[in-house]
Amino acid sequence: MDEKITLCGDNCLECPRYNAHSDEELKKTAELWFRVGWRETIVSNEEIACSGCSSHKECTYRLVECTKAHNVEKCNQCGEFPCGKISDMLERSEKYERKCRDVCSDEELELLTKAFFNKENNLN
Repeated sequence: MDEKITLCGDNCLECPRYNAHSDEELKKTAELWFRVGWRETIVSNEEIACSGCSSHKECTYRLVECTKAHNVEKCNQCGEFPCGKISDMLERSEKYERKCRDVCSDEELELLTKAFFNKENNLN
């Protein structure tokens, strides 16, 4: 099975943002990100477009900098894994999952669950 797991355990191949390519798909994704609370406004298609996480991107959990400092590609390769940053990330992810249950359709929730709410399993 193909997979593209980010350093924090997200699954790019299931991500609506990563898989959005048409203007319509990108707009729909930007609206979803706003509704969930991952953006403060509905952003442009250019801003929401994603080709996957890489070392040049920023991470709201500060994990990109942390993996660089520990000289690893993914958090689960670090000798300090799991650490406080991972615990904080998983806690924050759980809060987003609860919000998604309130503001997403069943289809959207299923997509977001596959992409973002299996972090712990994907890292282990």
